[in-house]
Amino acid sequence: MKKSKNHETPIAKPKLRKGDLVQVIAGDNRGKQGRILQMVRETNRAVVEGLNMVSRHTKPSAASPNGGIIKKEAPIHLSNLQLVVAGKPTRVGRKTNEAGDLVRFAKSNQEIIPS
Repeated sequence: MKKSKNHETPIAKPKLRKGDLVQVIAGDNRGKQGRILQMVRETNRAVVEGLNMVSRHTKPSAASPNGGIIKKEAPIHLSNLQLVVAGKPTRVGRKTNEAGDLVRFAKSNQEIIPS
């Protein structure tokens, strides 16, 4: 497997998942919230809806006949995101529930996060 210059070792088990509501805690979009659209496990990043927008210049093609400048979301590193539970950002822990399954929970209020 080839390694790129920006290769990072993926974390074992990310505590965030696709569909989670997250808040950005560092960078230009600090304080903004959005839902995770896509996880990029290889680089420990996530694409968040409406955040970290970048402009891409595209040539005309069958998909976009006019081409032009398109705004789209760029990935954000997972260390700059924090899960939002009950309207507040919180850290995430993992524990086993009564059935013996490993579940995520909010460390601020011990509430179990539905998958």
